[in-house]
Formats: sequence, C-alpha cells, structure tokens
Amino acid sequence: MELSDCSNEYEKLVVRMNMPRVVIDNGVCPTSTVVKIDSARSPGILLESVQLLTDMNLWIRKAYISSDGKWNMDVFHVSDLNGNKLTDENLIRYIEKSIETSHYCNSEGYTGLTALELTGTDRVGLLSEVFAVLADLHCDVVEAKAWTHNGRIASMIYVRDGNSGTPIDGDSDRVQRIEGQLHNLLKADDGYQNDTRTCVTYGGNTHMERRLHQRMFMDRDYEKKFDFETSPVVSVQNLEKRGYSVVNLQCKDRLKLLFDVVCTLTDMAYIVFHAAIRTVGETAFLEFYVRHSDGNPVNSEPERQRLIQCLQAAIERRTVKGVRLELCTTDRPGLLAEVTRVLRENGLNIARAKISTKEGIARNVFYVTDANGNLIDPEIIKSIREKIGIDDISVKESFPLSCREAVEKEEQKQEQQHHQARIGGGAVLLSLGSLVMRNLYQLGLSTGNGFGLWFGIVIVHKDGGKLAKILVVGLLVGPIGSRRMLDLLAMDVRPHDATPTYVNDNYGDA
Repeated sequence: MELSDCSNEYEKLVVRMNMPRVVIDNGVCPTSTVVKIDSARSPGILLESVQLLTDMNLWIRKAYISSDGKWNMDVFHVSDLNGNKLTDENLIRYIEKSIETSHYCNSEGYTGLTALELTGTDRVGLLSEVFAVLADLHCDVVEAKAWTHNGRIASMIYVRDGNSGTPIDGDSDRVQRIEGQLHNLLKADDGYQNDTRTCVTYGGNTHMERRLHQRMFMDRDYEKKFDFETSPVVSVQNLEKRGYSVVNLQCKDRLKLLFDVVCTLTDMAYIVFHAAIRTVGETAFLEFYVRHSDGNPVNSEPERQRLIQCLQAAIERRTVKGVRLELCTTDRPGLLAEVTRVLRENGLNIARAKISTKEGIARNVFYVTDANGNLIDPEIIKSIREKIGIDDISVKESFPLSCREAVEKEEQKQEQQHHQARIGGGAVLLSLGSLVMRNLYQLGLSTGNGFGLWFGIVIVHKDGGKLAKILVVGLLVGPIGSRRMLDLLAMDVRPHDATPTYVNDNYGDA
C-alpha cells in the first residue's frame, strides 16, 4: 500500500508505522554485507524482500528469519557475484528505498506488451519452432524466459507488433491465430494436459520467474520420480509441542536458491515463521519452521511427500544444465528464429533460455545440451559459432565457485585468528552477554510471545586432549527449542573440532 492510496490521515499513519525498517551494515561481518529488515508481518513480505535481493544478483550466504506475533525480523548476509561486500552507495540506497516502500513489485519494463504463457512437453527444437511461428506472425520478442524440467517446458514470452511496436491484444483474430498455432506445437503426447494462454500486462505486475514456478507447479512437473543420489535432500518433520513443521533442505548452493524455496512455500500456502540459512563451501543448508495458512502443520503423509517433491522440483528447475551460450548483437526481425534454428539443426536442445532486447541490442543466454541431455562436442560449438558469427556468440563458464571457496577460506581464517586472540594458553575467555545478544538479534528472536529457560554446556576448546567447558544459562525468546538455539549459538563461535554436549534441555512458557 502506498500513501497515495490512503483516504485519511489515520490510514497514512498506520502505513508509516508498518513500513519496513532497513539497516545495511558493512561492519558486522568481514566477508559480507548484512541487511537487517524489521517489518510488520503481512502475506508475502518475506518473498518480496528475498525477491528484491535476488533480482539484483546478490548472493545470500546466510539468513536468519523470525516472525513472532505481528512483527518480522529478518537478517540477510549478502555479497555480489564475486563474493565481495556491497560498496556502491547508490545500490545500498536503492535497496533501502525499495524495501522501505513496503510491497515491492518488479515491473521489469513490461508495460504495454502482450504476455504469452506456454507449458507443454519438451522436445528438441520446440523453442525454435515457437520463435519461428512468432516471426511469421510479425511478433517481435522483447523479453522471454524458458525453463525445462522432468520433460516439461514452461515459458513466458513478452511480444509486441513487429511493425508498429504496439501490443497485439487488440486484434482478437490475430490472438486466436497465435494461440491456435502454438497449441499445435504443444500437443500432448504423454497424457499431460497442456495449456497456452495469451494475456496483456498493465504495469508489468507479474514477476517472470515466480510465474514460471507457478506454471511448472500447475503442470505437475514434480510428480516424476527423483534420483535420490543427485536430488536435493529434503525432510519434513513436525514439532508437536510448538505446532510447526520443520523443513530441512541440503543441496548445492547457487544464486536465487532461497528465492526458489520461499516462492514455492508461499505458493503452496505455507507461512514461514522462523528460518536459518547458511552455506559451507558449495553446499547450502536451509531450515524453515512453517505452518499452513490455516494455522496447522503438515498433517498427513501424502501432504508431506507432496511438499518434499515440490521443493525438490523448485530447486532443480534452475539447476545449470549444459553449455552456456551468450549472444550479443544488434537486434533485427527474425533473429531469435534464425539463431534457435541453427541450434536445432545441430541437434541441440535448449534446457534454459533468457531473452532480452534493450535499445536495439539483443542479449540472449542459452543453456544447451545434446538430445539426450549430455554435454556437447566442442566441434559442434565451433561449428555453431561459425554459422551465427564468432563475434556475436560466446561460450561462458558457469558461476565461478572458486570465489566462493576463497570467501569461505578467508572467513574461516579470520575466525581462527579471532579465537586464538581470545584463547591464550588454553584459557577460555568469552563475553557471554554480547555473544548471546548478538546471536539473538541476528536470529530475529529479540521479540516474541513466549519465554523459556535453557541450560547447556558448550565445548569450545581442546587443550592437550582435555576438554574445556563452559556452562551457559540464559533466556530463550520465541518458540524455537532450546537445543536448536544452542546449536545456532555454538555454530558461529566454536572451533571446527568441537561439538556441543547438553546436560539439560527444558523450557516452558513464563
């Protein structure tokens, strides 16, 4: 809600009181920028925040999310693609302003375009045929994205009239011709019910990637059996005492991973109350405390299995497949049809595509494999570049994991130096008060509707084969159990060879 939408001063005051408060700090963490967001709880507010950060290609390395009562407290540790902190003041101000204006919406410049939504059975050359049909019908493709998963394809294509540059929705006969020809390309041959839809966007209110997730979900791409050896590890268990379902995920880290998971939970009507996300090297660990929108946790085995399958599918849809080809050249009518025809004639399948045209320059990205989903012979890539133009198309590597490893090593090195400075001759020196308060704030647990006492012993040092221990006593705020809280506290402060040991674990509402 914006202030201009309010009818009186009282409503404006309520809006101002509930607007998110954002603090961006480069001094807390040595390797990442910390973005702290306090906001009134509202449907979809978490997804909007994550969406804004990921749309700017920011890598979320850690996150602590909490929503107790009517207030959210979220903390994100972010860096750029090279693993560096955010130093651009203009970018920092843009993030603050975008989040603080409450409901974030990415218009992406789609005003006045016609949106085509396609789902169907994937096959080699399908996208080439789609773009050829649009070229024959004088439709200029401005933006497009396409995903494939489990033999299915979903695509969103924004087009305009190739001659006048205006939307084509006003010509009903032309719209029917487009729908009819695209339906013919997407005929079902495996029992699935395919769908092609044409609509007009005003102001670009549809987020493309979220809509692709929704189209894939409606097409039930998650129903195919997964390979347990390569699929993400997902588990769902109920925390009976607190009325939550605990969702744990472990998979290879990549950009926009958190967005894909939160998007799926939101679209399946699950509300995230608490979460902890961290990355170790190339592996991401995500834990969510959720309830369904009706206030209940997962209450049946079929629902649990469905949630697991949908989360696995959401993670795998964006997984990098094949060789990344980047095309950058002057846009012209029929360019997409021509380039994708060359790929099809060489027996290549487009596993994922991102099409963008701005100021007369076409910037297209294709992830391609052979017909069986395997890597491509370099000689074929060489032949394709010669046909399309060596200067126009290039082969790019995937996101460099080496920079992630460098960041992790640097962080571990600084942590070890930090501990050595505080531990002298086997003596353990810890500022317990600042430690507890710092982690409580980062976890978003400084406000809540329940209290509990927790007791535990943390092993923090090994000296000559002997274990030095500290008894920790404190207050746990919020519904997360004491054992999990102690785990999270110990995670950031104990050496890598230390493990926590618990002597007592009880809590109760005060």
